[in-house]
Amino acid sequence: MDQAIDAFISYLYISKETSENTRLAYYRDLCKLKIFMEEHRISRIEDVGREDLANFVKELEKRNFKAATVSRCIASVKAFYHFLYRERMVSQDLGQDLHAPKIEKKRPVTMTAEEMSRLSSQPSGNSPKQLRDRAMLSLLCATGMRVTELISLRLSDVNFQSGHVLCRDDRVRKRMISFGQETCGVLLRYVECGRSELVGERAEEALFVNCSGGPMSRQGFWKLLKHYAQKAGLEEITPHTIRHSFAVQLVSEGVDLKTVQEVMGHSDIATTQVYVEMSRSGLKERKR
Repeated sequence: MDQAIDAFISYLYISKETSENTRLAYYRDLCKLKIFMEEHRISRIEDVGREDLANFVKELEKRNFKAATVSRCIASVKAFYHFLYRERMVSQDLGQDLHAPKIEKKRPVTMTAEEMSRLSSQPSGNSPKQLRDRAMLSLLCATGMRVTELISLRLSDVNFQSGHVLCRDDRVRKRMISFGQETCGVLLRYVECGRSELVGERAEEALFVNCSGGPMSRQGFWKLLKHYAQKAGLEEITPHTIRHSFAVQLVSEGVDLKTVQEVMGHSDIATTQVYVEMSRSGLKERKR
């Protein structure tokens, strides 16, 4: 089964050009399938039957995984088997018989402009760390970029004169995003007074660095976001909360959908369309 999983992951990388995070999610789900089958003394993919897959899904539900987790696992298995059948590694596409549980779609949590401003202003000190933290929060709120994109920024990606930043997603696609004068000032102060102290003599390209002078990690940013969200009196704030809020603000300000799609880096405009409905809903709520 290992060989089949490796072949599928390679296909995702080479042919589908999926992101690393997407490939990792597929791999983890298929590892669950592999472990389950091994526990039932099935080691070859050819020996897996419809009933075995059905029992795998039942086992996931028995372990009280959330419906979203079970649904994602089923989607991974279905994609896996579709690939195997197409490549003639199995004689039947068994994934077609699997059905995902119904998931209640929740409206993404968003923040008001005042809440985003309050969050980004929490790091108010003059220490290198405080200057860095404010710069990161300010840039995230001003651009709506993903965390991976934020921590992947290089110093050379920021154009302070034009107020633009070159953003790369994990598929190596690029886009330019503008930011305002306030964020520009915060970034300049960090670069001139904070980053140089954190980096020291190191030849570091990353824009945002940790206290040791190396590139900031996702985990490091999540920790600082949680800390400042609590200080600001904001609960359940994630990087995606900021991203959603930024997109809704753009739509509410009348920015056309195609431009919002480009700024957000969405490959499908249907993803961007969700923010139109959220914006309309928000306006209705404020009018009441």
